[in-house]
Amino acid sequence: MTKGPGAPAAAHPDRPAAALPPVPAVWNIANMLTMLRLLLVPVFVALLFADGGHDPKWRSVAWASFAIAMITDLFDGEIARRKGLVTDFGKIADPIADKAIMGSALIGLSVLGDLPWWVTAVILARELGITLMRFWVIRYGVIPASRGGKLKTLTQGIAVGMYVLELTGWLATARAVLMGLAVLLTVGTALDYIGQALRLRREGMAAERADR
Repeated sequence: MTKGPGAPAAAHPDRPAAALPPVPAVWNIANMLTMLRLLLVPVFVALLFADGGHDPKWRSVAWASFAIAMITDLFDGEIARRKGLVTDFGKIADPIADKAIMGSALIGLSVLGDLPWWVTAVILARELGITLMRFWVIRYGVIPASRGGKLKTLTQGIAVGMYVLELTGWLATARAVLMGLAVLLTVGTALDYIGQALRLRREGMAAERADR
């Protein structure tokens, strides 16, 4: 019987069906680095406040744990994307780990009197606000990380790391200048993301009205 032009072709008996890409395991190297960063948070806090919080030796060890956490932040996402190891767990855990280590460092330094509270408030308010804003517009699209946002993250990490160390003289001045730059980038990138979010939402709503 001749098949019509619209009839589906029969599967070739010797040809294997197209296999779906394998689902990456939750416990992969990228997620393990993220978990390591989460586990380092209480360790870092304990080291930061050890022996009254101002012992140079303990602060140096605290800096080492903070540096390890920042390094894992640089590599876990890149490894996940390059090796196809992106998981739902990683999408949730990675930003939580980032904010946990940075937030604990900022709050801890302010509690110790080494960093003004207004700096901590500005940075944490920005991080929380932008995260909530991303969820607010997620139905219309995803706001990608900008170069300014990546530079902000790098500047914050270096500046906070320098504040963890007990520095004096020109190094103390340098870290204050770098933290000032980090605050400017924090505010500037926040305004940029807000503009992107409002534009994305406006365009998305317009598209929805056009489809009705």
